[in-house]
Amino acid sequence: MECAARGRGTRCIGPPTRRCGSCGAVAYCSVAHQLSHWGDHREECARFEQQMRSANVLLDFPFTFFSEAMVQVHEKQETRCFFFVRQGLHQVGMWRNECHCGASVAASDCPRVIYDWNLPSMLCPCREPINPMLMRLSNWKDYYEWRCLPLHSPVALLLHWTFTIYHAVQLAAIRNATNGSSNKLYIHYLGPDKELLQLAVFGELRALFPGIQVHIDLVGPAVPQSRDGERINLCSYARCTEIDCPCKSSTENASLEVSNARNSAVTLQLHKGFYHERYREMKDSSPHLILAPNAGIAAYASWLPTIELIKEMDVPAIFSDYCEEAANLAANCISSVTGHPLGIPIQLNPFRQPMVVEDSSLFLPSYSNCFIFGM
Repeated sequence: MECAARGRGTRCIGPPTRRCGSCGAVAYCSVAHQLSHWGDHREECARFEQQMRSANVLLDFPFTFFSEAMVQVHEKQETRCFFFVRQGLHQVGMWRNECHCGASVAASDCPRVIYDWNLPSMLCPCREPINPMLMRLSNWKDYYEWRCLPLHSPVALLLHWTFTIYHAVQLAAIRNATNGSSNKLYIHYLGPDKELLQLAVFGELRALFPGIQVHIDLVGPAVPQSRDGERINLCSYARCTEIDCPCKSSTENASLEVSNARNSAVTLQLHKGFYHERYREMKDSSPHLILAPNAGIAAYASWLPTIELIKEMDVPAIFSDYCEEAANLAANCISSVTGHPLGIPIQLNPFRQPMVVEDSSLFLPSYSNCFIFGM
């Protein structure tokens, strides 16, 4: 957390311990810095206050690790590192980038795909579902009940990527690829970062879209040059730690094979660069949906030509961001480029990551893939 007036002329005199008395969302190192910042903060203060009042809604999760992962991390009583240490997952496999000490781990430093949950079978979805999906999944509780997972399983901390895709498909009302009239679903996924070390979790799309062949082009500057153009076929689920579990019958080589047409499969292809620079090269997979998780549209000028391109393509595009304020700023940017309001209004993502972001620049509660909206 930084002083909200940092860089405004005079140097900060200490940590930002003085919070705004109205909204409580920003903090300052001194009274002088608070006063100097009021001209800027005045416009946003009431908006922040409203967002802080609704913060408790963001805490509506069914998990038994609620206090450790949400409340204690947000109030700085706990860190993400300590949470994962207690879970036995600190700096392990797909979990490596979930805390600060793993932030410097580059995707190029790891195997192509890490296939292990590093959890026992009772805590992870390592096999086909026991029962078919009989209804649309609306929240994490629905999913855990369907997959017969206990509410202390931490898999939602990684599966939020997969379920943001699932939820985006529902929001965009993409029926032609999911109601039996077609067995293919093409998605352009913009700006992957942490996901590059967690690609095996996309294998769960096999269960979420049974009988559908899902192809995802992941496009972004964080893709290592050495992996540009790489193609990965996920024909099995990420595995558990138990040696005698049936999931071990699917070897890593089998997981990379292209499945036959009778089975659903998930195919990923990586592309380095910005979407507006690489789109013309992806003619083989005209998308049913464009998805940009944690987009940060207002923070990066590189989004402007991408938004222009999406407007021309006339394809459903869904975005997410960490907090409501970031989503509001993004909506303003999109409207200024397209000349139209959002087609899908800002709303809470029921499949946001159930762990608060500990390095937020504001006291506004933030979660990965927290708010979702579209054009």
